[in-house]
Amino acid sequence: MHRGVAVPLYLDIHNVPGAGADDLRRAHEADMAVQSRHGVDYKKYWHNEKCGKVFCLVDAPSREAAIRVHEESHGLRPEKMIEVDPDLVEGFLGGGDDDHGAALLPGTHTGERDPAIRSVMFTDIVGSTEMAQRLGDDVAMALLSAHDDIVRRAVTGHNGRVIKHTGDGIMAVFLSSFHAVKAACEIQGAVGGLEEDERRPAFQVRIGAAAGEPIERDNDFFGSTVNLAARLCARADPGTVLVTSGIAEMCLGKGMRFSELREATLKGFDEPVRTRQVVITC
Repeated sequence: MHRGVAVPLYLDIHNVPGAGADDLRRAHEADMAVQSRHGVDYKKYWHNEKCGKVFCLVDAPSREAAIRVHEESHGLRPEKMIEVDPDLVEGFLGGGDDDHGAALLPGTHTGERDPAIRSVMFTDIVGSTEMAQRLGDDVAMALLSAHDDIVRRAVTGHNGRVIKHTGDGIMAVFLSSFHAVKAACEIQGAVGGLEEDERRPAFQVRIGAAAGEPIERDNDFFGSTVNLAARLCARADPGTVLVTSGIAEMCLGKGMRFSELREATLKGFDEPVRTRQVVITC
């Protein structure tokens, strides 16, 4: 099936503790055997064995049609189904897959399967250039050091990975959207709790995050998901965390709160992107 503008793209999430690679391969093949009758195209899947979850990427005219394929083929209904922004298709389809539709871990040549999509997060110190010019390089470095310490502690504390500095911020990647949001909240809480001193003035941070399957190369990440996370960071208000609606939906039932859905027009994306602001309570 070729994607058309009228066919949504979904990511469904199954809770399958104890399932093995052969079980998932057979389930995916069963989906493919009946999907054409429902106008559905199950593209590939990720298996996070540690968490006992499977993520399936699917073209379907509706959520109901995609679920009917699962019900008819093997009876396993997803616990969640998230509509993915069409502009992120390439991000989700990046990387390879094996002959059975299982996503492979990018950057490997051993056929190791990819456990899940990634959540990419960017931080940005608000007004850092102006503060450096006004207060001097020593103060700017003290400010940057405080930011880096807070971000690194939060990222590693929530099973994330710091990828690189971006001048006045940091890029990090998480396997869990929930952990990405928790880390972002922790960063904002820690920055807001810093006491101003002579060496370093008070400062604010903006944070943006998006989920997808970015391309990994040479210890860095590239692609639409990365670009979107950076755009969301630039769009976020000082002291806030702005995420895609997909990240918010992946946090359902986990105690996180988000603002009402809004659409944002972002540079480099043809269609408005659905966003949610995190209600920071942590």
